[in-house]
Parts: sequence; C-alpha cells; structure tokens
Amino acid sequence: MTKRFWSGLALLVVVPGFLLTASCAKKIKSEPGAGLEQAGGKGAGERGMSLEEQRLQEERLREEAKARRESTEKEEFENEHIYFEFDKSTLLPESIAVLKKKAKWLSANSQISIAIEGHCDERGTNEYNIALGDRRAQAAKGYLVDLGVEARRMTTVSYGEERPADPGHNEAAWAKNRRDEFIIE
Repeated sequence: MTKRFWSGLALLVVVPGFLLTASCAKKIKSEPGAGLEQAGGKGAGERGMSLEEQRLQEERLREEAKARRESTEKEEFENEHIYFEFDKSTLLPESIAVLKKKAKWLSANSQISIAIEGHCDERGTNEYNIALGDRRAQAAKGYLVDLGVEARRMTTVSYGEERPADPGHNEAAWAKNRRDEFIIE
C-alpha cells in the first residue's frame, strides 16, 4: 500500500507539472516572438522594424507613382494644342473641347500658372502675324477665364510665325502652325 501511495503521489505531482509545461509551451507558440524578446530582446522588434520598413517603402512607391502621374498629366497638358483657321482667332469646336479639359485640370491644380503662346503660319507680314498670334492667345485665355480659371494665373505671348511647328510650305504645314500652345510656368 505504501508503494501504491507513493506512486499515486508521484503521478499527482508529475501529471500537473507536465500539463503546466505543455500549457506554457502553447502560450509561447500562440505569441510569436514572446520568448525571443526575453531571450535576446529581438523578435517582435525586428518584425516591427520590417513592418515599418515595409510601410515606408509602400509610402515611397505611392509618392513615386503620384509624381509620375503628375508628370504625365503636365506633359499631356503642354502637348495638347488648339488650332485655328487661316487668318482667324475664333475658337473651333475642337479647341473649345480641349480648353474645357484644360480648365478642369487647372481648377484641380490651382497652384499652377501657365503661359499661352499664340502662333501663326508664315503667310502675312511679321507685324500682322504677331498681332494675330496675340488675338489667338487672348481668345484662349478669355475662354479659360469664362470657365473659372483666374486670369492672374495666365500670361499670353505671341510668336507670330517665328516658331513654326512644321517648317513646310504647304497647307498641311500651315495648319499645324496656326495654334496656341500652353506652357506650365
């Protein structure tokens, strides 16, 4: 009976000890890095650093994408010109559509100022073409003002026939040269 008593007592001590050890092991497994923090002070700290690095990298990528998008938008803005008929400064329907698009973009980017450059083909005197280029630039500016873009954000300049887009001497070249260009300042 004493042998049985001591065996039972040993089982009563060993079994709860085993269960206690097993339950502690489960706690350590359920909290990754908990044991590592006590052992070497790392684990969760390293994981936190990598999460912070990952967050910074994602933020950097978002900023780069935003910068690329803004650069593309600016490039598109500057590369889309409006065109005029021979010896006229009235806006064509296609030009009005482009100006509406530009006004929308300028409204969304209120910190940006632009220069509107008026251009002409080679026909006519230099003085006449400078005046015609100015009327064309003023027509575009006036329409943008009517659409809500502040006049103080826009300047106009006329280059007349001085800066042709196409150096040819035919109607196709002249049509390309009768234009307004929009430059972000």
